[in-house]
Amino acid sequence: MTTPFVDTLRSDGDVIHLEVSGGDALHIRVQSAELWRAVRVVVASWQLVGSVKAAALEAFFPDGADGSDFMVKLNGFEILHEDSSLAFVGVRNGSTLLLTHRRRRPVR
Repeated sequence: MTTPFVDTLRSDGDVIHLEVSGGDALHIRVQSAELWRAVRVVVASWQLVGSVKAAALEAFFPDGADGSDFMVKLNGFEILHEDSSLAFVGVRNGSTLLLTHRRRRPVR
């Protein structure tokens, strides 16, 4: 399998690898709307959305951030069940997940 287009896009730092077994690795991108930053993630399709969210939050906020303050979107829609697998919610190789604050925040 060739690497998808998301691997050629600008992203911060190294690639986050989450427990990939065998050849079912997905190359995805997690982007933060407020920070204008993105990270590349290599993950198995059976991994939970919540584990990808936690790894991305760790990359974006090294000092820590409350995961309940953020939501994950795929194709413009919030993923309501973060305890579901990536394959179940429709994440494919090359997908981009948007990580954004759950509540709108004032511009300062």
